[in-house]
Amino acid sequence: MNVRALIFCVLWPFAAFAQGFAGLGSGADGFATPQPDPSFSFPADHGPHPNYRIEWWYLTANLQAADGTPYGLQWTLFRSALAPGDKEGWASPQIWFAHAAVTTPDMHFATERFARGGTGQAGVQAEPFRAWIDEWAMEGPDLNTLSLKAQGTEFGYEMTLAAEGPLVFHGQNGFSVKSAEGQASYYYSQPFYRIEGTLNLPEGPVEVTGSAWLDREWSSQPLSETQSGWDWFSLSFEGGEKLMGFQLRQQDGSGYTASTWIEADGGTTAYPDGAFRAEPVSLSAVAGRKVPTTWRVQLADKGVDVSVTAMNSNAWMPLTIPYWEGPVHITGSHSGVGYLEMTGYE
Repeated sequence: MNVRALIFCVLWPFAAFAQGFAGLGSGADGFATPQPDPSFSFPADHGPHPNYRIEWWYLTANLQAADGTPYGLQWTLFRSALAPGDKEGWASPQIWFAHAAVTTPDMHFATERFARGGTGQAGVQAEPFRAWIDEWAMEGPDLNTLSLKAQGTEFGYEMTLAAEGPLVFHGQNGFSVKSAEGQASYYYSQPFYRIEGTLNLPEGPVEVTGSAWLDREWSSQPLSETQSGWDWFSLSFEGGEKLMGFQLRQQDGSGYTASTWIEADGGTTAYPDGAFRAEPVSLSAVAGRKVPTTWRVQLADKGVDVSVTAMNSNAWMPLTIPYWEGPVHITGSHSGVGYLEMTGYE
């Protein structure tokens, strides 16, 4: 869902950034809305869907250096529309926005980019696949084989990725419900990448290898009016299984959950509201607020009862719209690594 969901309905126009998450439950305003029983077409659906209001190409990676030091990496490109459809040049209603980050055990680096649609500064093409903003790019002959690069003032990276499993569809064959009122997105992932390359950090280059997870999602009204933020988990277990789970927090303190269990061979089981449980265990003081950085996560049907702990509790994204995003360690009934994203913590 990576801000993934949905952070970008606040992007039109740029002056609306100040409203934070306040607009996430607003109406679809003439945009297309996801419908049950979707029929995907590839490679076309790897590209943009300008009749929907928001969309993202969201990649996270758990990495390790030769000496065993863990790292995390994020690369995300978002599209947000002021109006349905697209036009050439400055008449385009599309806005592009990107985040890049690297997390180490002691530091967290993050930066962002903005672009208008129609100018060639940013965009996505489906075949051959290319997603870019300025010199940042995720590209390759298709989604199975990619190169990845981004650069900030304090960090950068260049990576290669190879998929070792199939695409995974969340919810009802890719129709992912986000609330009891029925708000939904189209949502699929490629969670089976092997990744390797170089992190360029203040202390010098670091060669790393690991696993990566790409989320693809588009929608027009991602939250209901009563929801204030979300906690999203992508967990990869040592046995090869994976778990995607999220909870969308209600203003009254309750929540709406959904999850997908992913077998090592790519088979999936989708779970409705209530099956996935995520409970904060401890809070950390981060950027002047209290943020949960240790969680108890459960999926009883698969015997999952784990502790999910931030590798670096200070993985705060101090960007135009701030949120928490970073790598995690998993212990308990299952062991492994993953990524956690948390939004709406004021």
